[in-house]
Amino acid sequence: MLFDEKHYKFMYQALLEAENALEKGEVPVGAVVVKDGTIIGRGYNQTETLKDATAHAEMIALTAAMNRLNDKFLTDCDIYVTLEPCLMCTGALKLARIRNIYIGAMEPKFGACGSVYNVAEDEKYNHKPNVFFGIYENESKNLLKEFFSDKRNNRTQIYLTNP
Repeated sequence: MLFDEKHYKFMYQALLEAENALEKGEVPVGAVVVKDGTIIGRGYNQTETLKDATAHAEMIALTAAMNRLNDKFLTDCDIYVTLEPCLMCTGALKLARIRNIYIGAMEPKFGACGSVYNVAEDEKYNHKPNVFFGIYENESKNLLKEFFSDKRNNRTQIYLTNP
């Protein structure tokens, strides 16, 4: 699926956030919240840095956007995230009333926007965001592959040097 140029511009910014996570040894996921063509919240995974299992890119970006608008609802806002949100993050996106969720890569183990669960489009809730996949999908996947490949290689090196 082809998207307007603006969507690539914002997902690119989410990819830059994911690279920040990678540089800090975090799982490379990044997110940006956009309102009226302006980024109002940024985030990248910081679960290791903050020792906080809830410090996902989406949660940090949502909090930044809500603080910027001084509002708990982000009704006219979109989020761009490099990896499909988990159950927690998808729930938070619905509670925040995010309008559109743009996703780079699907998350086949924990995704809650269509791959494992489909909380985003569940009509039992009072809000249903639109969900779009595939913007910079390969770039998003490659960052994750690089991270997990390095993790596996480091474990192998530790094992080989410490029998």
